[in-house]
Amino acid sequence: MVISGGFIRDAVWARQRQQEPAAETFMSPKSIDHAFTARSLTTAATDPTYAGALSFMRRKYTKVLKGADAVVWGIPFDAAVSNRPGARFGPQAIRRASAIFDNDPQYPFAKDLFAEMAVIDYGDCQLDYGNHHKTPATIEREAAKILKSGAFLMSMGGDHYVTWPLLKAHAALHGPLALVQFDAHQDTWFDDGKRIDHGSFVGRAVRDGVIDPTRSIQIGIRTHAPEDCGIRIVFGHEVEDMSAAEIAAAILDHVGGMACYITFDIDCLDPAFAPGTGTPVAGGPSSAKMLSVLQRLGGLDIKGADIVEVAPAYDHADITAIAGASVAMHYMGLLAERRSRR
Repeated sequence: MVISGGFIRDAVWARQRQQEPAAETFMSPKSIDHAFTARSLTTAATDPTYAGALSFMRRKYTKVLKGADAVVWGIPFDAAVSNRPGARFGPQAIRRASAIFDNDPQYPFAKDLFAEMAVIDYGDCQLDYGNHHKTPATIEREAAKILKSGAFLMSMGGDHYVTWPLLKAHAALHGPLALVQFDAHQDTWFDDGKRIDHGSFVGRAVRDGVIDPTRSIQIGIRTHAPEDCGIRIVFGHEVEDMSAAEIAAAILDHVGGMACYITFDIDCLDPAFAPGTGTPVAGGPSSAKMLSVLQRLGGLDIKGADIVEVAPAYDHADITAIAGASVAMHYMGLLAERRSRR
């Protein structure tokens, strides 16, 4: 009896399949466009880095707030800039860059940030580009709606003016806040209470009692404004001389146990690490140093956070967008750590 080589080969493969467990038993089922196809808010994504719907870190796109521990929200507004526009494209760029964070344990937190923390991408704030005077109230109203759900709100600008209505919404819920501001600029310039200006909102927040200047701190400042409003300043040259641990200790000591809001203007970083921004200032810190500072701020009572002023038109190879996405990922890491300590 003659048996063909093909028949023998097929018989061997059949025996091997019987003896060896299927590859699928070692791998989670794969899908694409996780931002739309996810069945759970804590489900890991399996999209290739180079493909799929670009929500923030592949989180589910939804306007349903129920069950969300944290909400990521884009605010594409840049009509308040004093130099180069383009930060309205910041949320898109940060989402795109965040795809590099696949479902490995995230460094330096060494864990799947979303295994036990439900995070959604709420999309963007809808703004009328022809009626900028309506912008502050629109942002504040939508932010208040999100916060009412009990979720933590992490916002992506947009220029730094968007922090003003965000601060108001958070302070309405938590009372006056300590502001932790990473920035090259103080943003305390003249303000008549009506200006839509990314360089004056901090002074307004102090005068209106939205933030407590005695417990607020600015890190990386490399410009001078007419007044400091009583806020502690760690200037750029001081940041250069301090370690990340020393900077974090200064923040923790100054803010103490007060409820706080963190705002990170990407121009806090030196232009070598963040060229894609509207008002770059030389002499700033590296992304590695500031991310190391952020990682150490788990002892703060953080009520909200944002990343602003990413302007991709001036970026190169997504350097700035990657830095911005990394800042946002670190916020998520701090949240995940806080939940694990409960």
